[in-house]
Amino acid sequence: MNYFDIIKRPLVTEKTTIQKEMYNQFSFEVDRRANRIEIRKAVEKIFNVRVAAVRTVQVKGKVKQRGRIVGKRKDWKKAMVTLMPGERIESFEGV
Repeated sequence: MNYFDIIKRPLVTEKTTIQKEMYNQFSFEVDRRANRIEIRKAVEKIFNVRVAAVRTVQVKGKVKQRGRIVGKRKDWKKAMVTLMPGERIESFEGV
């Protein structure tokens, strides 16, 4: 599996911005089949940083209703990556 297939997109919210500033943590949407070791290697290779820890969460998709029609959003996996002290991801700096 390619590193860019594992890391789908960064999550930029108010909460993740606070985590970035206080704890040097970055959040990503990742492939559901990827494990922590694969996520660690992908982040280290793509962003050229050292990773201290990786935590993952399986996020269940919300049930949405539009009139009588009920649907469900897809399930996805979130990874919270903590970097070593002194490490930065440059693409997140202006966000």
